[in-house]
Amino acid sequence: MTEGAVGVIGGSGLYELEGLTNVRWRRVRTPFGDPSDEFCTGELEGRPVVFLPRHGRGHRLTPTELNFRANVWGLKSLGVEWIVSVSAVGSMKEDIRPLDLVIPGQFIDLTKRRASSFFGEGIVAHVPMADPVCGPLGDVLDKAARATGSRVHRGGTYVCIEGPQFSTRAESRVYRSWGVDVIGMTNMPEAKLAREAELCYATLALATDYDVWHDTHAAVSVEVVVANLMKNVATAKDVLRRVIPAIGGARLCECPRLLENAVITSPPAFPHATRRRLDLLIGKYFPLDRKKARRG
Repeated sequence: MTEGAVGVIGGSGLYELEGLTNVRWRRVRTPFGDPSDEFCTGELEGRPVVFLPRHGRGHRLTPTELNFRANVWGLKSLGVEWIVSVSAVGSMKEDIRPLDLVIPGQFIDLTKRRASSFFGEGIVAHVPMADPVCGPLGDVLDKAARATGSRVHRGGTYVCIEGPQFSTRAESRVYRSWGVDVIGMTNMPEAKLAREAELCYATLALATDYDVWHDTHAAVSVEVVVANLMKNVATAKDVLRRVIPAIGGARLCECPRLLENAVITSPPAFPHATRRRLDLLIGKYFPLDRKKARRG
């Protein structure tokens, strides 16, 4: 895959990306196991694109079952530099109505059972997360979303719960008291791993319901979510057709150099096996000693 590809992670209901040419489904092996599915590679108006259905074609995987590390690793290994993550969410604010689009700027991670870092096993890195969304990519996504005529909300906080169950009313009230904007189950640790992989990351969140906090709207149900999902999928495809050709050029944000000073472990202390496994991420900062690696 050509360097500089745009990666798209399709959320619930979005299992394929229309309009691609030179389409090929590719299986990718990663040091962290199997991704959610094969990756669909192709081009849209000359831009190389890599698409991954987050839950697998046919929606086979729960949020907890997703192998986030393999998904992000696979995208990077195929030359992706930008990720647009599409996600269904519940609205936690009156002004964010079902079928509105949200481009969050912050995340709160309440997941409990998910591997959230590529690092460990002898190599430690601390990537900054103060601003988890790439600003320039968010700008391009915001412009494309508004061009569809949709109601778009830029910024705000996405709280990510473990799932697969929806919130209790008590939980929903707590999250509302924190001032969060939307609630979902899939963007963490996805956003963290995208940062560790030095990829530009932004979310297109599609509101389906008001969770269970709203006094006049019925509590969230599968029927309501699915009905609005189908409407949102058409909008998401329209946004993607507009945003993908607009992404490109030199990445002048901080994203391409996030690991430059993040690795705390002294290189002589790197375990050889761990260093080999992480070569895709840290190879440009710590060139692999091939002779030593073979002995290790």
